[in-house]
Amino acid sequence: MKSEKNRVNRRSFLKTGGLAVGGMCGLSDAFTFCSDPRLEAKEMADAEAGILKTPKFLRAKPVWAAGREKEMNVSLLFSVSIEIKNGQKIGACILRMTGATIAMIKINGELAGYGPARGPHGWFRIDEWPIERFLKTGKNEITIEVAGYNCNSYYHLDQPSFLQAEIVDSAGNVLAATDVPAKSDSTAIFTASDLTGVRLQKVQRFSFQRPFIEVYDKTVSEKKVSSLARQPEVKYLPRRVPYPELTLIEPVAWLKTGTIAPRKMPVPPWRNRSLVSVGPKLKGYPMKDLDLVLSDKIQQLETRFDEKASSKKTGSVYQAGDVQIVDLGADYAGFFDLKAESLEQGTELVITFDEILDENGDVNFLRFGTCSAIQWTMPKTKIFSALAFEPHVGRYLKIHCLKGSFKLLHCGMREYAYPKTKNASFSASDSRLEKLFNAAVLTFRMNTLDVFMDCPHRERAGWLCDSFFTARSAFDLTGNTKAEQAFFENYRLPDHFEFLPDGMLPMCYPADHNDGVFIPNWSLWFIAELDEYARRSSDRAGIEGLRTKIEKLMKFFEQYENSDGLLEKLPSWIFVEWSEANKFVRDVNYPSNMLYAFALDAAGRIYGKKNWREKAVNLRKKIIEQAWDGTFFIDNAKRSKDGKLQITNNRSEVCQYFAFFFKTATPVSHPELWKRLLNEFGPDRIKKGIWPEIHKANAFVGNVLRLELLSQADRSEQLLKESVAYNEYMADRTGTLWENDDTHASCNHGFASHLCHVLYRDVLGIADVDPIAGKLKIRFQKFGHLDWAEGTRPVPGGIVRIRWEKKNGKLIYSLTAPDRYQTEIENTSGLEIDPY
Repeated sequence: MKSEKNRVNRRSFLKTGGLAVGGMCGLSDAFTFCSDPRLEAKEMADAEAGILKTPKFLRAKPVWAAGREKEMNVSLLFSVSIEIKNGQKIGACILRMTGATIAMIKINGELAGYGPARGPHGWFRIDEWPIERFLKTGKNEITIEVAGYNCNSYYHLDQPSFLQAEIVDSAGNVLAATDVPAKSDSTAIFTASDLTGVRLQKVQRFSFQRPFIEVYDKTVSEKKVSSLARQPEVKYLPRRVPYPELTLIEPVAWLKTGTIAPRKMPVPPWRNRSLVSVGPKLKGYPMKDLDLVLSDKIQQLETRFDEKASSKKTGSVYQAGDVQIVDLGADYAGFFDLKAESLEQGTELVITFDEILDENGDVNFLRFGTCSAIQWTMPKTKIFSALAFEPHVGRYLKIHCLKGSFKLLHCGMREYAYPKTKNASFSASDSRLEKLFNAAVLTFRMNTLDVFMDCPHRERAGWLCDSFFTARSAFDLTGNTKAEQAFFENYRLPDHFEFLPDGMLPMCYPADHNDGVFIPNWSLWFIAELDEYARRSSDRAGIEGLRTKIEKLMKFFEQYENSDGLLEKLPSWIFVEWSEANKFVRDVNYPSNMLYAFALDAAGRIYGKKNWREKAVNLRKKIIEQAWDGTFFIDNAKRSKDGKLQITNNRSEVCQYFAFFFKTATPVSHPELWKRLLNEFGPDRIKKGIWPEIHKANAFVGNVLRLELLSQADRSEQLLKESVAYNEYMADRTGTLWENDDTHASCNHGFASHLCHVLYRDVLGIADVDPIAGKLKIRFQKFGHLDWAEGTRPVPGGIVRIRWEKKNGKLIYSLTAPDRYQTEIENTSGLEIDPY
């Protein structure tokens, strides 16, 4: 049956009426859609444009220990007691807070919050944590533990430490606040204790990308801060993004037990740059000054596992030398949470963790450049709470008793992730696809909190390029652009980015790049994402606010254009993907120029720059002229000593995908290559010995781009098979999707959540949602082995619900969507379609 396009109003074929769905869209947590489409459009535009009031502090002042606001790795504990009288109504009580670097809130000993959300240099986002459910009649103890890192990283900014917090009831009464104590205060003021010594200050970094590890000595008493000082006032921003639910995750299995014994330090020992390269460009404490080198201590321990099945679990006693591996069931992100009865003074509890088990079935805590370990020294006590302060990632947790003994009372994790996407669902007659969807959702949630992160473990960084793909997932799974607006806002507000050339955007942000390293072509992915953001968001003010930065970025690139208009000898780190393609980036890198042409065209369209669009046309012509060898596109050309540009023979799979994805080539302009890629490439190409000279693509980003090409070619059945081949083994092993096609790096990488976008679009049939124009496109495709699929997807204004199934030679479907959307249905299934 030929493709048919029917522009239909949803009411013409649905049995059910329009969904009267009130919903939140964009950026207003109080935004509800109304019935008048004109008012609805205005409210939606206001919400998406960021017209969300920044909370204001009523009483609290920013404070820190006097003279220590720039000291590295200082932890303070702010405490206050609140009395709730019997029958006293406090309503929707909130704890409003911001600060630097990061803070953990506990109420009556229970974890109640963690933040604030990250903002750009010089701006601080205000969190407002609802806390009424934690409060009880009588005395309530509220603590805010703050770590002031003052350390450059890809995770947190290197900014002076402070806390500004207040507790406010529903009537606007301030129940407690931070300030320098004064006799005239009628408001309860937080007191501060110094945790130096309790949390060891001079410890190693967790990784090159993240600040300090955690080593605790709870046999040491905290000390009262002798003098608090007010800190300078700062500029504020709203949080914008939802609050995590901090759900408790319990183990699904208690695996190996064993014992540890001393051994000689491995030769060579692990000496990551985070440990040995500390200096002005990478802040931290030099190795010679550390109170403890935890990575060395654990490296000098050998584990001998028992042959018998594990008998230890919660309630078991661990003696010195005992170890236990625990399985949380999937690769979750959060705060490791253990409770124990310490049976001896000075008992040492150490945990190590990782996303996978190594070839020996053990936890390799150093696997990809991290010191994934925490140590607690415990006093003798009935209940000791070993709750990690920093969020970490792991499916597997290894418990060590290094000294003394303890009885394990509880073991688990407090999840720290995007709230569960309850209105997003997918299932199909092939259960493997639902498995992949769930893995993509979990990957999204672990990597989307306050920014789009690359991974929640080694870095927790807001990387460009990764964000292009995660942003698609975010819109599909949440129905809004809250996280994406915060992401762009972080880039928009700073006047400049220290350590980087004028006009260049940081490769990840918020972050400090003291070493001056940047990825110039990553800034072009920023424009590619901005192009799509302009179509799914009404944030015109935010997009316009980036105009000057985009203009400066284009000026930066102009100085590297050669006589052909191609970018040549770009500075710093040029990155294409994690494959051999990254070795072919000098001097003229054609994939980067393909991306440059796409960015020029997109930016020209967004900002009305005709000359940029014309340049893109000429650039694409020149790329084809030089890089096309008649069979494949070549990756790079080098400048010889006599000044001539010499084309190499370097050809990568990902270069071909760049050509089509970024529109340098089209199926019409290069039909033979198009067919060759579709028919001869894929997951098994190398095994089959097909085109072995074309260097294989990797998960990040070639394999993802390949699926986009298959979608464009209507190869729906092939797309499903390759999606399974590329991703199922990842989902089976960690419940998440990975950075690479093997385990040597992150096994929980945000960009890979893009697979949910593929399944929604190419299987369920939700081909496009245009909230600006109010249009919804449904596209039913041809599948040989699928009998049915169904799911729900949140959209601005409500929820799209769809189910299709093959029945009696027809494709029968049901579809409901918010009234504001005009629906177009395209049928390429080869079957006659009919609504239920």
